[in-house]
Parts: sequence; structure tokens; C-alpha cells
Amino acid sequence: MISAVQLPRFYPIIDGDRFSAAADPLRAILHFAHELVEGGASVIQYRNKSGQTRAMLSQARELRRLAGDGTRLIMNDRTDLCLAAGFDGVHLGQDDLSPAAARQIFEKSGSPDLWIGFSTHNPDQLNHAAELPIDYMAVGPVFTTGSKANPDPVIGLEGVRQARRFTAKPLVAIGGITRQNCKSVLEAGADAVAVIADVVESPRKATEEFLRILG
Repeated sequence: MISAVQLPRFYPIIDGDRFSAAADPLRAILHFAHELVEGGASVIQYRNKSGQTRAMLSQARELRRLAGDGTRLIMNDRTDLCLAAGFDGVHLGQDDLSPAAARQIFEKSGSPDLWIGFSTHNPDQLNHAAELPIDYMAVGPVFTTGSKANPDPVIGLEGVRQARRFTAKPLVAIGGITRQNCKSVLEAGADAVAVIADVVESPRKATEEFLRILG
């Protein structure tokens, strides 16, 4: 199945863990998201690996209100929170709920068109993912990353090229991607680049620069 999803080239991720020490984490997250949207981001993923469910749901619902209809919001890991917050899709990892189960939940909830993304890290996972009911595939880490405590082995640009040969579905590359190297990732075959660290300092400016570089 070839997905009809059209991914924007720039796919920023809000990492809730980065804001956990803020005096007001919700306010900090919303300010960050506002800057991304003002910079031109049209899709944003929200992830929070260590947050409590109630706080995550509150943050997600406020993100939905802030983003309005002009920005597609993707929930990391949690299909239940995706539905509860009115998000536009879920991004699943290798150890999360299966894409087939998530698709079934979306269909039963009356939202069959919500996006499902799926992370892969090696050829075996890529091969398996090709048969799953997903809309796009992520691959990485492309470069060394500090966004995960125990990252998978770096795949490099050759790993992106290999992933491109495995699938015709939209391909998101992730892991250590910056304004300095993002163009080479697209040239290797990715349709989009997911970015966490390189938008942290100046999210609006970084978003504008990524969009200019990626074209």
C-alpha cells in the first residue's frame, strides 16, 4: 500500500521532557509551539517519554487549541491521547502498540483517516514495515543524537538511501539532523526531516531557516 500522505519537508518535534524543569511546563511548551507555528511549521509531533498521562493530555489539548486547523499535530506513542486530544495522527515505535491495532482503534472511533507513522532502524524493520497499515515511515538515527537515552546505531546517509529503496511510502529521517546537514538527508532520499535539538534555542528563526534551506 502506497500512502497518499503528503509530508512537509520539515517535521519538528516538541520533546516534553525538555520542559519538565520549567516553572510552568505547559506555558513553556505552548510558547515553543507558537514559535514553531509562527515560523511556518505545518506539522508538529508532540512526545513526552516520562510525563504523566493527565499532564500529557492537558498539554496535548492546549496544543490542539493553539495550533488550530492550520497545523497537523502528531502524538508520539499514545493512540489513546491522540484521540482524546483531537490530534491528526500517531507516531509509533518498535515497542509501542502495533500499527494494525492503532488502525483498528482509529477505524472503530470513526477516524479512519488519522495518520500513522512508524519508526525503523535497520533493514529487517524496514522490510517488515513495508507491509504494515502505516502512512509514513521514519528511519534513523541518521547522525549521532542526544535526544534518546539509548539510541539505535547510527545509519548515516547510506542508511537513508537504503530505506528509500525499501519503500515508496513517505520517508522521514530523524537523528542529529541540523540546518547544516538537512539538505544532504533529502538528497539521500528522505521526503522529510524530523528535528528536535536544532530548533530548541530559537524555534521561530530555526523553522524559517529550515524551510528556506529545504525549499
